[in-house]
Amino acid sequence: MMRKIAPPRRRGPAGAARRAGGGTPAGLSRERIVEAGLAIVEADGLSGLSTRKLGERLDCEAMSIYHHVPSKHHLLDALVDHAIASFEWPAAELPPLQRLRAAMYAYRAMAHRWPALFPLVALHRLNTPTGVRFIEGILALVQAVVPDAELAARHFRTLGYYLAGAALDETAGYARGLSAAEPVDGAFIARECPRLAAAARWFQRPEWDRTFDLGVDALLQALPRGAAA
Repeated sequence: MMRKIAPPRRRGPAGAARRAGGGTPAGLSRERIVEAGLAIVEADGLSGLSTRKLGERLDCEAMSIYHHVPSKHHLLDALVDHAIASFEWPAAELPPLQRLRAAMYAYRAMAHRWPALFPLVALHRLNTPTGVRFIEGILALVQAVVPDAELAARHFRTLGYYLAGAALDETAGYARGLSAAEPVDGAFIARECPRLAAAARWFQRPEWDRTFDLGVDALLQALPRGAAA
């Protein structure tokens, strides 16, 4: 499990940890910068991430950060890689279908581990070494169930549609989305949309697990049929 990121300790007055002559602060590393970036994103959202905030959190100048991470784009790549690397691969001794099922739940758990970061993870092209190896690993899990290369690729995409959509909705989706300027009230919904009013209770957070289970079951039940066909 990933350890919970805590704010770095500040020692002495501001700038005390810096090297004489204005060089890179003692102990500053790519790993510390990534951890600080993750903490800022989870506290302030992706829009709150800036080199200035990183410098304040790490007690260093922006130029010191650039020694380890050349640009904000590189930093975002590193944050995505960190989230992907926290994915917990299922045990190798499990049967193929159970391994694939476990991987789907592990992906959802990764999204909830980094909820403020996940919209970036979901939309980021995983074309770093960490990203393409992750895709290769998931394709291997799918192909262990569906040997046909074309069908496996199509099922891989279908599973991806479901996982990305479900995780986005749960971490940053509908309930947290932009509201209408003049939203309707409960009385309007009860009067005009009785089906929505009746279904609303099943959309709440306590029901997410059962709903996710239902989707996973439906998708995985289709895989052996696809392989047999």
